[in-house]
Amino acid sequence: MTPPPSRSAQNTVPPSSLAPGSLLLVFLGGAAGTAARQGLGLLLPSAAGFPIAIFAANMLGAFLLGLLLEALSHGGGSEGRRRRLRLLLGTGFMGGFTTYSALATDSMLLFSSSAVLPALAYALPTVICGALATWCGIALAARRAARTAGGAR
Repeated sequence: MTPPPSRSAQNTVPPSSLAPGSLLLVFLGGAAGTAARQGLGLLLPSAAGFPIAIFAANMLGAFLLGLLLEALSHGGGSEGRRRRLRLLLGTGFMGGFTTYSALATDSMLLFSSSAVLPALAYALPTVICGALATWCGIALAARRAARTAGGAR
């Protein structure tokens, strides 16, 4: 009988994740995602202290990440082209585009300025709507994959 892997072996990062090419994909995607979020921030300024652009980026990013990861999960493993797309678009672009750290910071700024209701009206819906947006992205990609597999278009 083979003993189970040691705890330290279970928590190691696969070497391919740290390969220079993989890191470059994440870096490039992250830079583009951050620039896109900044552009969205310029288009959608905050209104009455409510960070509209951050909320929009988090919702759109959650939806697109669900869509992307579900689409990539169909038709093969996570190697080659699929892996590169996941690193570039999922980890990189969506990681830079979405910013749940800004959610935490903005929420605390609202709380600290005694704007408790606006803080709650921002933080709770962001998390709940983000989960719903991700589910919608997954559902859309799964439906599309089912139609494609069934021959309908």
